[in-house]
Amino acid sequence: MRKVEINHAGAGGLWAELVSNRGFEAGGPHTPSNIDPWSIIGDESSIHVTTDRVSSFTKNIVALRMEVLCEKCPAGGVGIYNPGFWGMNIEEGKMYNLVMYIKSLESVELTVSLTCARPSSALPNLASVSIQEIGMASWNKIEVQLLAQGTCRTSRLDITTSKRGVIWLDQVSLMPSNTYKGHGFRTELMSMLLDLKPRFLRFPGGCFVEGNRLRNAFRWKETVGPWEERPGHYGDAWDYWTDDGLGFYEFLQLVEDLGAAPIWVFNAGGVESRWGSVRAAMGHPKEFALKYITVGNEDCLKDYYQGNYLKFYSAIKEAYPDIQVISNCDGSSSSLGHPADLYDVHVYSSANDLFLKKNMFDRTSRIGPKAFVSEYAVNDPKDAGKGSLLASLAEAAFLTGLEKNSDIVQMACYAPLFANDNDRHWNPDAIVFNSWQQYGTPSYWMQTFFSESNGAVIHPITVTSSSSDSMAASAITWKDTENSFLRLKSGSEIAQRSVNPRSITEKARVNTLKSRVTVLTSSNPNNKAQTVRLDGKKFDLSGSCLSSVAELDAGQRSKDP
Repeated sequence: MRKVEINHAGAGGLWAELVSNRGFEAGGPHTPSNIDPWSIIGDESSIHVTTDRVSSFTKNIVALRMEVLCEKCPAGGVGIYNPGFWGMNIEEGKMYNLVMYIKSLESVELTVSLTCARPSSALPNLASVSIQEIGMASWNKIEVQLLAQGTCRTSRLDITTSKRGVIWLDQVSLMPSNTYKGHGFRTELMSMLLDLKPRFLRFPGGCFVEGNRLRNAFRWKETVGPWEERPGHYGDAWDYWTDDGLGFYEFLQLVEDLGAAPIWVFNAGGVESRWGSVRAAMGHPKEFALKYITVGNEDCLKDYYQGNYLKFYSAIKEAYPDIQVISNCDGSSSSLGHPADLYDVHVYSSANDLFLKKNMFDRTSRIGPKAFVSEYAVNDPKDAGKGSLLASLAEAAFLTGLEKNSDIVQMACYAPLFANDNDRHWNPDAIVFNSWQQYGTPSYWMQTFFSESNGAVIHPITVTSSSSDSMAASAITWKDTENSFLRLKSGSEIAQRSVNPRSITEKARVNTLKSRVTVLTSSNPNNKAQTVRLDGKKFDLSGSCLSSVAELDAGQRSKDP
């Protein structure tokens, strides 16, 4: 599985932080600077807000200076608010943890509220807490909890006061208290990831790692340690700022929570080592189970890549001989010419072409490093749109080819994984969400089917078809059960096929009397509304993000396949 910061997959997505630009750093280190998406409550006669280089965090030197000018302020006070990532989802009965840093030369009287930005809301104030402090000439950390008294999908965080004076604010964070295992991940999105049963996680992804400019690259050392001390960075590949709350440590924690293997390398040492001590201080004394590292992303043809790769390879193998190193160069049709444990392959195409690529690895040499298909998808706009049954069928056919060649294809993952519906830089995606809803595209549900293939036994299969270009088939059995599954996927044409499962069932020792058949067919798989016939029953597909499955008794014959 591939987790990359694109489409606000992490910031404003899987990472549950509700405040956008929490450290006021997104406008850059020079002041005055832009504080978007923060906005002012009040007018110029009552409040003046600017940025100031006075933070106590040396890597995050910018803080917010709020000068209240009014003697008699408007009802409700003046201040600032943050809408989060296209609105905060606040739900009745849930607790939210607020952390922020404050300083002032005078006593402080603040009100922190969660308010509904929807004008018609019957309960505009969902939760509030008063903060009154005396003598705050130096920075003070404030931690409070807010219990929501109502639900609003487009909420915001308000910080207001009616007291004249100057207040500095910094590092304002709001997190729901019910994150997955308390590790900061959005629970409903984690549930969808767990259903995929991932065996590995490639992170933090492709273009996000390098950036279009070197100064905007993801620097892992600056994403570990206390979140307040992380400088954040502008991801120019996808044009948005990230506070890097979802940093290197959190990625590794995510991998552990998923029961997967991480593809990268970090702090593989005891608590006495430099980075091991950082890991321990963050709450994880035990070493992470590290197995893989990829050197670069789509860099094979760039100047100096292979020379630099060899330096990395030698250094990594000397320090961590058990780590498997992955090269960016494709070795599926010719030898690499340099040492590697695996090589990275990216496959994006039209539905028809990806369907035909099910035979891509049939003639690949069985000697040498194995393939890691770290990115694959149908991304042709007319075939895939924002997710279609046609695309998922082609991807399924491609995966049957990878299953067939699993002796040389070690891993594969669909890309991209996530997309916030408010910022879809890339289409299609597996999981689409907003602040409170989420759904899986057909490509997501296709992956849940294939997740059962992990650790399965592949059986030889012969398919007789009038059109081999529109048929893909795979036969597998699980090692830990007596079940056997035969999967058939059809492309743009419905082919006449004849499959004899007797040899499969005999070799796999399957009890056919207790078996079930799962059928998924479509006579016109595309983006548009369509009707799928399953054993005489009709299911209307009114959108491109639905899948239909019928379970039939063994031996029952489909009347209209």
